[in-house]
Amino acid sequence: MTISSIPMSGHPAPPRSDAVAEAEAMADAHLARQEEVERVGTLVRWLDDAIHIPGTRFGVGLDALVGMLVPVVGDVITGLVALRVMLAAMRRGVPRVVLARMLLNIGVDTLVGMLPVVGDAFDVVWRSNVRNLELLERHQGELEPRARAGDYAVVAGAIAVVAASIAAPVVALWWLIGLVFG
Repeated sequence: MTISSIPMSGHPAPPRSDAVAEAEAMADAHLARQEEVERVGTLVRWLDDAIHIPGTRFGVGLDALVGMLVPVVGDVITGLVALRVMLAAMRRGVPRVVLARMLLNIGVDTLVGMLPVVGDAFDVVWRSNVRNLELLERHQGELEPRARAGDYAVVAGAIAVVAASIAAPVVALWWLIGLVFG
């Protein structure tokens, strides 16, 4: 018995049960996750809503501004910073399909954001970081986060679009070769 385990009354403190220690550890972990989500929320506000546009429901963040001021490179940089939301989601144990959806949001934002003028306007409207924060917060209170049908539908749709984008030129080339040489 150590001196610190003896309360002021002079009697030894009752031993802490494993259940109490486990509950305290779970509470500490929950608080840490909540604080991380709050920090990520601050980052998202800077990226997507730093300056509110009067008379609209939109804000302009560093994502759009940096992409406009430093074309392509700025979009890549803000896309990399946006991965911080995904990191928090991974730590939270968010389902892989939801992580894929987050990555899709970042990818669309980064690629379309690289287009001159149109991409900058798209950054203001698309707000991939806000979308990803909403996906993260949706799973914040769940002990075992579960994906929803919509998550699978979005990822499946993206895979279909990518597959069609790859297949269409191949089919067109095959058709042209057949037309010319056949």
